[in-house]
Amino acid sequence: MPIASERIDSEIWFKISDPDKRRPFFMSIVSDSNHWMFISSNGGLTAGRKNAEYALFPYYTDDKLSELVHTTGSKTIIRVSKEEVWEPFVEHGAEHYNISRNLYKNQLGNKVMFEEINHDLGLSFRYRWSSSNSYGFVREASLKNLKNDSRKVKILDGLQNIQPYGVNSDLQIRQSNLVDAYKRSEIVESVGLGIYALSAIIIDRAEPSEALKANTVWSTGLDKPTYLASSKQLNSFKKEGSVKSETDVKGEKGAYLLVTDIKLKAKDESKWFMIANVNQDQTAVVELSSEIKKDKSLIENIRKDIELGSENLTQLVASADGLSETDDLLRDTRHYANTLFNIMRGGIFDRHYDIELGDFRKYLRKANHSVYTRNSSMINSLGKVVLRADFLQKCNDTGDSDLIRLATEYLPLKFSRRHGDPSRPWNKFSINTRSEIDGSKILDYQGNWRDIFQNWEALSISFPGFIDGMIFKFLNASTFDGYNPYRVTKDSFDWEIVEPEDPWSFIGYWGDHQIIYLLKFLEYQQSLNPSALGNLL
Repeated sequence: MPIASERIDSEIWFKISDPDKRRPFFMSIVSDSNHWMFISSNGGLTAGRKNAEYALFPYYTDDKLSELVHTTGSKTIIRVSKEEVWEPFVEHGAEHYNISRNLYKNQLGNKVMFEEINHDLGLSFRYRWSSSNSYGFVREASLKNLKNDSRKVKILDGLQNIQPYGVNSDLQIRQSNLVDAYKRSEIVESVGLGIYALSAIIIDRAEPSEALKANTVWSTGLDKPTYLASSKQLNSFKKEGSVKSETDVKGEKGAYLLVTDIKLKAKDESKWFMIANVNQDQTAVVELSSEIKKDKSLIENIRKDIELGSENLTQLVASADGLSETDDLLRDTRHYANTLFNIMRGGIFDRHYDIELGDFRKYLRKANHSVYTRNSSMINSLGKVVLRADFLQKCNDTGDSDLIRLATEYLPLKFSRRHGDPSRPWNKFSINTRSEIDGSKILDYQGNWRDIFQNWEALSISFPGFIDGMIFKFLNASTFDGYNPYRVTKDSFDWEIVEPEDPWSFIGYWGDHQIIYLLKFLEYQQSLNPSALGNLL
């Protein structure tokens, strides 16, 4: 598959031409924060924040995302005349027009862009996805006139099958039709804000269960559009070009679609934005509505937040020695991507070799309350932050073997999250970065047993001072007779539960994994400190 590189908006993007001529493939679009997005090369996607229970679009597997591309995610229809109606990215588009399609992903891996060029109509349409920690998911779309004369087109553009807040992934998979009956999609026309909520939390008990949160979408850049909150009028727009405004739709899959006329001068380009977020309470919705109405620099603030996210992502990868600069751009990018996906599973250390005692106290209290109680005075005397070597020495001085064990295995990691195919049952994840109660930082890691220790093997090269903690965690996550949990988290282990009727319930790991992974850790520690292994034994 040939890949070319281009510089677009001051950053490097990699382009795959004619992706529609290949079997759809799966991509993970990353973020420095708690966003997750899994997207097919044909545009079908699922996305959300934190975990699958905070989804913006239904959380499905790769095959379903590719199949549902025309009913979920981005949707665009362009009427050039009564006879000329162009739907970018539909499968049968090449049958009616001479078109070219391109797929772009930026070098950092946190943005993706789809492009279709209609050579017959002389128009080019693009949309790109990026993320903002403060505002959510950002979709930037553009329509460009490739001809030397001005023209006017009518466009419908937006998002389909937007999830309301409060639908968990299991309920969506098993009872999606029931979920639709509870959906309510509203649009506040004065500010163009779409609010997607349930009429009530779905529960089969005789008790009140109000839906007090919503997912939101809003837009800017198109002049006085007509808003649609569902996909019911798509055929009407394709056939006649006429639609009626929708501001309150119940019992239907939610959508956020804009319909408007666009005037394009010769070689001119029109751009607009859609910004979507999840898990918004009433106060947040009111504040967002006010901000949209009053803040004239809102889009500029969003752009700055997107770039801040790119800077933060670069710093995370740099901490694990993931940046290189040679005369081979593809090799440099491959090294960056390998490092990025490594720390996305195994995590990265938050403050190098500093230990924040506030987080350690929370960890120790959960791990062993008795050990915490009898050592709390000593821990409190260390202050707020202490160098790990000094911290371990203080713990060793107590002579408390349980404290020494738990202090050594404590690893202040962050940024650990899932990547890959949602169809894999062990890829359960939750990207915990900030407390919803007070906004305080959360240090957390989690992943399936094999991924965690595979990725720590590489991470230990950048942070050799933590190799002892990795060995302690490994041995504490293994039984004497050779069994391993299938998931490892900061606070616990998840052991497999054998369900005879489910062939995928036997997903633990075996002794050969134990031998080779532990051997690699021990060999590396031996090379760093030849006396360490003997002291441990």
